[in-house]
Formats: sequence, structure tokens, C-alpha cells
Amino acid sequence: MPKILQFILISVLAIGCDIKDSYANKDVSENNMETQQTARVNLDSYTLNKLNILLEERSKANDHNIGEMIAFLSKAFLGTPYQPNMLHGSENTPEKLIIDFRGLDCFTYLDYVEALRKSTSQTEFINNVIRTRYVDGDVNFLNRKHFFTDWAYRQYKIANDITAQISPNAITTEKYLNKKADGADYLPGLPVVKRNITYIPSQFINEEVINRLQSGDFIGIYTKLAGLDVTHVGFFIMTDNGPMLRNASSRKENEKVVDSPFMDYVSKTPGIIVLRALQ
Repeated sequence: MPKILQFILISVLAIGCDIKDSYANKDVSENNMETQQTARVNLDSYTLNKLNILLEERSKANDHNIGEMIAFLSKAFLGTPYQPNMLHGSENTPEKLIIDFRGLDCFTYLDYVEALRKSTSQTEFINNVIRTRYVDGDVNFLNRKHFFTDWAYRQYKIANDITAQISPNAITTEKYLNKKADGADYLPGLPVVKRNITYIPSQFINEEVINRLQSGDFIGIYTKLAGLDVTHVGFFIMTDNGPMLRNASSRKENEKVVDSPFMDYVSKTPGIIVLRALQ
């Protein structure tokens, strides 16, 4: 997945790193959320129209469980063009809140679907994007959740890491997130985070594993590279055509949001990390 890897290496990951893994989940101040919500986010007409349609459709699907809702909402983005470098900010460049449905990278795709499933209005959606993407609702490069596993281990916890529960063959390895093999940082200005990363090697992803996965599970494609947890993310979706990895794909044959046959996809990777959304 060369483009995705390049995307990570040039510091435009959509999700952030941590100093410790032991932060407790806590509510984000509503006042802070309101302040961030008014951070002059400008929605283009396409995004605004699609958001309104999705909010209306979501309101008619309240009987769906979490996984069904994720499958339902994520389907609406199939065919959306893949667009790298969607988020703007760095150590020396002020972070800007970006919400744009015209193009998605693999991380912003997850951001928007997760925020949508919890929202009933435009304001709620914007606030939920902020909650999903940033620690403490602070639109700041240092507070962005740059790493996939941050969703399970940083404040405003979004999901549980259930990888070890999915397979007895799961392996846990110690990583120093944001630290390259040569000791340099991937993202200058961000602290290095020591975190135990659990993944299921691809040779052990079998029918038993598939049966334990649920539609809507967040899938990270594990990487053996020092300093990173994953190189790609998507949703596990069970369809009439079998299990799929629904993902914003940078592959030349795709370059859009697609359903990739799950087993074919993951068999060519080092393995997977599995997160499951909280209520």
C-alpha cells in the first residue's frame, strides 16, 4: 500500500499519538465543544447536502444496532474518490478543522461515519467529528488522534480493542509510536508513545476469526514498521457477497471507497488489529 504508507510518512495521518496508554475516558466539556464547533468550519455545498441527506436517513434507522448503523452509513460513501492529505496542520502550521465529503482518505472515512452514527443534527455532527478526531475536543495538531489504536487508548475513547478476543493466535508486541527505526520522529513535535500493540497475523485469519467479527468493526492493517501501528484502516462488513473490507482505497485500480473481499485483502498483509465501537 505505497500511497498510504507515504501518506503516513509525510505527517498527514488522520488520527494522533499519546504520552501514556492509561488515560481514563472522560466527558468533553460542552462549552469547549461549542467553542470548537464555531471554529469557522466551512462546509462546501456538496458536503452540506450529503450531510443533510445522511442525517435524515439516519433518523429513519434508529432501530439499527451499532454495527448495522455503521454498515448503513458507510455504504453511502461507496464510490467517493480517494483523496490523500485531507487534514491540514503540523508542528508549525495551525490545525484547521476539515470536514469534506468530496474526497476521503482511509482515516477521515472512519471519522465521518463514526461521527454520523452519533448525530441527529449538523451541530451534533461537527461536534462529534471534533470528539472523534481530537483529544478534549481541542482542534490542535498535538491533540489529533494520529494513530489507529488511539481510538481505544486515548481520551474520549471511541472503541474497545478486541483483537485478543477474536483469535487465540493474536500476538502482542511493544511499539514506540512515532519513533522511526533510526530514532527520528515521523511527526515532529509529537511525543513518542510506548504502547503494546496486539494483532492477528494474517496466516491465522480463518473462518473462526471471520465468525467472531461483526459488521461495523474497525479494522487496522498492522505494520511491522517501527513507530507505526497500522498502514491502512477500514470497516469489516458482512455482505451478500461475503465478508468485505470497506475502505477508502488508494490502489490504482480503485482510488475510491470500495468493498474489497476481506480474506483476499488481509492475506497479503502482516495482519489485523480489531476495534469495536462503544455505545
